[in-house]
Amino acid sequence: MRIYLFLIALLGWFALITQFYLNLNSGVASTGEIIIRYFSYFTLLTNLLVAVCCTCLLLAPTSKWGRFFSKTKTSTAVTVYILIVGLIYNTILRFIWNPTGLQMMVDELLHTVIPLMFLFYWIIFANKSGLKWKDIFPWLIYPLVYLIFVLIRGSFSGFYPYPFIHAGNLGMQQTLINALGVTALFVVVSLMFIWIARMTESK
Repeated sequence: MRIYLFLIALLGWFALITQFYLNLNSGVASTGEIIIRYFSYFTLLTNLLVAVCCTCLLLAPTSKWGRFFSKTKTSTAVTVYILIVGLIYNTILRFIWNPTGLQMMVDELLHTVIPLMFLFYWIIFANKSGLKWKDIFPWLIYPLVYLIFVLIRGSFSGFYPYPFIHAGNLGMQQTLINALGVTALFVVVSLMFIWIARMTESK
């Protein structure tokens, strides 16, 4: 398990640092704005969460953060988040741009390789005991806070990281409808993971 955690952490930090470098050298905005935009992507925030999770479990499993990330609720929530990243990208966003070179490699790591690797970590290694159906409610706080942040900042800056929540182009009503659809996806995937965990525990 430690080797597997090391591989996820290594690939995660490599992809995150490389993406940060690519963003800084893109010249699309000022340095300060580029940094803010970097932390405005759910993909990057969630991959950062995965990288921190794997690093803590690998280097300090008995620390406060190590114990936090080893909890069933935490590891399952992180798995839901990173799987949503992969699902939305590969069903919607993959077809609207065509990255090449280093950007393409980083793109695949962030949206496909790391989500699948962490999913397999959850399936094979993670503790799955004690999950309850009501656990989905605190899991929704992270995406909800993210959405509020993006919409508020976008109303001032005009920058929205994803086209399906671009209130400037779509209007607030359609944006909220799209956000409701994504929320439904979070709920369905979360319930699926809880069901799998409970089935596994009952065997």
